[in-house]
Amino acid sequence: MGHLDLAGITYSLPDGRPLLGGVDLRVGEGHRMALVGPNGTGKTTLLRIIAGDVPADSGAVTRSGGLGVMRQFIGSVRDDTTVRELLLSVAPEPIRRAGRAVDSSEESMLIDDDEKTQLAYAQALADWADVGGYEQETTWDRCTSAALVQPFERVAYRKVSTLSGGEQKRLVLEALLRGPDEVLLLDEPDNYLDVPGKRWLEDALVASGKTVLLVSHDRELLGRVATRVATLEPSAAGATAWVHPGPFGTYGTAREDRNSRLEELRRRWDEEHAKLKALVLMYKTKAAYNDGLAARYQAAQTRLAKFEAAGPPEAVPQDQRVSMRLRGGRTAKRAVVVESLALDDLTRPFDAEIWFGERIGVLGANGTGKSHFLRLLAAGGTDPEVEHLPVGDVRPEPVRATGRARLGSRVRPGWFAQTHDHPTLAGRTLLEILHRGDAHRPGRTRDEAARVLDRYGLARSAEQTFETLSGGQQARFQILLLELSGATLLLLDEPTDNLDLDSVEALEAGLEAFEGTVVAVTHDRWFARSLDRFVVFDGDGRVTLSDEPVWDVVRSAS
Repeated sequence: MGHLDLAGITYSLPDGRPLLGGVDLRVGEGHRMALVGPNGTGKTTLLRIIAGDVPADSGAVTRSGGLGVMRQFIGSVRDDTTVRELLLSVAPEPIRRAGRAVDSSEESMLIDDDEKTQLAYAQALADWADVGGYEQETTWDRCTSAALVQPFERVAYRKVSTLSGGEQKRLVLEALLRGPDEVLLLDEPDNYLDVPGKRWLEDALVASGKTVLLVSHDRELLGRVATRVATLEPSAAGATAWVHPGPFGTYGTAREDRNSRLEELRRRWDEEHAKLKALVLMYKTKAAYNDGLAARYQAAQTRLAKFEAAGPPEAVPQDQRVSMRLRGGRTAKRAVVVESLALDDLTRPFDAEIWFGERIGVLGANGTGKSHFLRLLAAGGTDPEVEHLPVGDVRPEPVRATGRARLGSRVRPGWFAQTHDHPTLAGRTLLEILHRGDAHRPGRTRDEAARVLDRYGLARSAEQTFETLSGGQQARFQILLLELSGATLLLLDEPTDNLDLDSVEALEAGLEAFEGTVVAVTHDRWFARSLDRFVVFDGDGRVTLSDEPVWDVVRSAS
C-alpha cells in the first residue's frame, strides 16, 4: 500500500500570477480521491508537480510506494511513438531505464555490429532480464490483448498514432492497473473511453486496492469510484484545497454547508471587527479631553491589533459563474435528412430525420463512425449549399460517404471538435481573437470582449494564447465562439470531456435555451439524460434510432 502527502505546495504562472497558493492534501492508503475544481485552477499542474514533471515554487511532496502516472495527453498522441515505447513510459523506473538501454543497443547494432557493440547489447539484455523485463513483456501481452485484441509481439512497434484515443487510454490504464505501483495519478482517465470502457475502468479502480488521485469530470464515474473528494478552491492568492471526507454523492451538499458556515464565520468576524474599531474611535475621542481614559484607549488599540493580526476566517471560495447564451435561430422543420448514407466503410446505409429544435445524442463504441457523421454534417452534408457552409475558420476533414445527408434551409452548422485542434487560433490571445472577429462573427471592442470572456469564466486568461489554456478552458472558448457565430445547428463532439462540473451544468442550461438543433456525440451518461433521442452506431455497422440511450454496444473485432 502507498500514500501521498502534499504540504504547502505553491506555484506561479510564467507571467507571475499565483496558480497554487499553498495546497495541503493527504491521500491515505487505499483511498480513491477525486480532484475537482474549475478549469484552469491548477489540477493538472498539481498532478505534474507530484509526478516530478515541474518543480513547485515551495512546499513538499512525500509518498510511500511506487508512483504510476497517466498524463493528460494520453489519448491524443500523434507522433511516432510506438506501442512498446508508450508502455515503457508508464512502467516502473528500473524497467524504463533498462528498456531504453536495450533499444539504444539495438539501434547501435544496426549501425556498427562490432564486438564492443555486441557486448553492450548482451549486457543490456542481461540487465533487462535482471529487472524483470521479460516478465513485464508478459504483462504487456495481457494489456494489448485486452485493449487492442492483439498479442504484444504483433503490435509492439505499431505507431500509437494509429490507435484511437480510447485505445490509447485503455492500453495505458491496463498497464498501470496491472503494474506494481501502489499510488496512481490519473489525469482525466475516462476521456475518449466509450461507456463500456468507462464501466470497465470504474470496476477496475474499485477492485485494484491502489491509492488513487484522479482528475475527472464524469459525474457517473465520480459517483462510483471516489471515496473522497478534494476541491481546488480558486482565489487571488492561488488555489487551496478542501477535502470532503465522503463520496461524491454527498459532496454537493457538504460543500454548500461548508460555504454557508464560512459565510457565517466571516459575517461574525466583520461584526466584531466593526465593534472593536468603533470602541477604539470612541475612547480616542473621549481620551482627547479626559486623561483618565488614555489607558482604556491603549487597551482597545491593543485588542484591535491582536484581532486583526489573527486575521479573518477562511474566505468563502469564489464561485465560478459561467453563463452560456447560445441563441441560434429558426430553420426549416427538417434540420437534417439522411438517405441511404454509408460512412467510409464504417456503417451500412441508414436513414434518419432530425427535426428543428431536437437534442440528439450520437452513441456507440469508439471507432464506429460517430465523429465521421458529425464531420460530414459540419461540412454541410454530402452536397452542401453556400448557406450550409460551417461557421468559423476551421474546416472539417472530408468524409468519404455514399448516399445523401442534406441540411435544411437556414441551417448553419457550428462544430465543436473533440481534439480542440484549431490552427487558426494558435498563437493568438483570446482578446485578439474576439477583437478581430471572422467572416461569421463581428469583431468586438476590448471592453465587449472582456465582458463575454467573464461570462465564460475566462476573464483572467484574456491575454493568454489559445494553446496555453487548459483543456477545459479551450472547450469553453470554443463554445463561446459558437455562441457568437450565429450557428443554428450545434454539432458537439464529446463537449463535456474537459469541462469542469459547473461548466457542464452551464452548457446544459445553455443548450436548453438554444433556439436551434443540437447533435452531440457523447459517452457522458449524465449529460445524455438531457437529450431527446439517440442515433446509435452499433459495433457491426448498423445505425439505429432509439428513444433511450443504448450504451452496451462494442466495436466488432473485424
